[in-house]
Amino acid sequence: MRLRQIELAALLCCFVSAAVFGEPPTTQAHIRMLVQSSPLAGSQFHALASLHANMQLGDALTLVREPENPHDAKAVRVEWQGHKLGYIPRKENRVVAAAMDRGETLGARISRLQANAKDPWQRLEFEVWLEL
Repeated sequence: MRLRQIELAALLCCFVSAAVFGEPPTTQAHIRMLVQSSPLAGSQFHALASLHANMQLGDALTLVREPENPHDAKAVRVEWQGHKLGYIPRKENRVVAAAMDRGETLGARISRLQANAKDPWQRLEFEVWLEL
């Protein structure tokens, strides 16, 4: 199913739910749809180790498309407060990259922090959602 169809289905669900519970739907509703949850790729090569102590669960992350990335044309960089932390894993970045290329509004936040994990793929996990 394409993202636009999913958005419409989510909006319809919101309106039906509002009608069932007796609350009128508003155009100001803030609706988010989870797109994916991922580990952070490449954190061992970027600023995560030096910033980890200042980060908290739920902190906002910024997603930045890198279509000119020489290693991956679908690359999506993950930043925290302007600092490069790493990337969405290559195996998981296709949908997010396509949504960003279409101008979709995406958000991201830290969903798991594990500073002392030996495996760098377990140090930070994040969620990406679509703003409807």
